[in-house]
Amino acid sequence: MVPKASRHPSISFRPIQPSDLEILERIHGDVFPIRYESEFFQNVVHGRGIVSWAAVDRSRTDGRCDELVGFVTARIVMAKESEIVDLLSYDASKSDQSLVYILTLGVVENYRNLGIATSLVREVIRYASTIPTCRGVYLHVISYNIPAIHLYEKMYFRCVRRLHGFYLINGQHYDSYLFVYYVNGGRSACSLL
Repeated sequence: MVPKASRHPSISFRPIQPSDLEILERIHGDVFPIRYESEFFQNVVHGRGIVSWAAVDRSRTDGRCDELVGFVTARIVMAKESEIVDLLSYDASKSDQSLVYILTLGVVENYRNLGIATSLVREVIRYASTIPTCRGVYLHVISYNIPAIHLYEKMYFRCVRRLHGFYLINGQHYDSYLFVYYVNGGRSACSLL
């Protein structure tokens, strides 16, 4: 059980590491209606094709000041192979253009509304901006997750598409919104003149 966050916790960020495996699996189970395979978590903690950041509360006095209270996972994808290739204005002759796809983002309940998710997303944007060939950060959000939708809108992500029936959870289909944040000169193919 995670104790209630102090009013002003001392949050710091670091890469997710192998010792985070158990808590990472537990938080994903608590936060998401979708179950992830063991291989996903192994890839996250060992950095196999996935970049990640952990949020930890250094002000905890219970001996768990390095335990995850939030996380974000992402991977680099080639722009030409992405589902948003038709939404990007880019030079198709440059085959190395890429995007960063946010796989999962979560904060434990007692630490929500403290700006941790915003800071984690900023870490991803900062990372994507350091990759010269990267043109954007994108993600899916289930249509009923209003707090997440507000977060991405507040951070100037653009909702570029609604995907009907994208998620299948417990036998029921749910829509998804596709959000993108452009970096390094990336822009929509439908830019204003």
